[in-house]
Amino acid sequence: MAAPRSGRSAMAEAARSIDMIDTAPPFTAEDAARLNARFEGVDSADMLRELLTGELTGRTAVVSSFGAESAVLLHLVAQVDTETPVIFVNTQKMFGETLAYRDELSERLGFVDLRVFRPDPRILAERDKTGLRWSYDPDGCCGIRKVEPLRRALAPFQAWISGRKGFQSGTRTALPRFEIDEGRLKLNPLADWPKERLEAYFHEHDLPRHPLEAQGYLSIGCAPCTSVVKPGEDPRAGRWRGWDKVECGIHGGRTPGPDEEPVF
Repeated sequence: MAAPRSGRSAMAEAARSIDMIDTAPPFTAEDAARLNARFEGVDSADMLRELLTGELTGRTAVVSSFGAESAVLLHLVAQVDTETPVIFVNTQKMFGETLAYRDELSERLGFVDLRVFRPDPRILAERDKTGLRWSYDPDGCCGIRKVEPLRRALAPFQAWISGRKGFQSGTRTALPRFEIDEGRLKLNPLADWPKERLEAYFHEHDLPRHPLEAQGYLSIGCAPCTSVVKPGEDPRAGRWRGWDKVECGIHGGRTPGPDEEPVF
């Protein structure tokens, strides 16, 4: 018969078990599927209220480009909790009008935790010293100026809210309300909103428009890579015109494997 363990050895074993770190992602594809089923047909505002005051409290940030339609999502979130962190990635290639709109809209909606992230200056010095990488390698430029800063910004959070809509481009059709992105839960509350509903929401709540929208900029990103959308084009046709590129890389991204080059 084995001798009983001393009190000290039992305590040491308990301490070792307490120190174990769970490295599993907080959400899985099964969680996203469960939430898609749970909130099917539920109004976006009600969905956000239930989650942001319940199981996602303190775990979630909203990411906004403060572009042409951003006011709708931000207003929906502000109606629930103005202390929800709002993340804005300033690529240092933004329109001045976007920066002014960001400040105006944040103030008007009452957000108290606006977090601005910028590219790492060391990475810029190594990989975009001239500031012209956008002109010959837009994917690499987005990796440096958008993807890398957003990863840093999202580090404290287990979930984030995106303003993507299914109608915006062919890459966004059949967009789910919930998906998994690099181990985090991503919410797309406006996934099934048509353009007409967005316009009605702007009118109903008297939300300010991005100042460049009236000039024909229907999807607004960095100044060098954004152009006016022509009649009949999809709303994102003015992004990276002339390139086989419709997404910046922050959506649907993944962490590179050990033998792969990072996106930035």
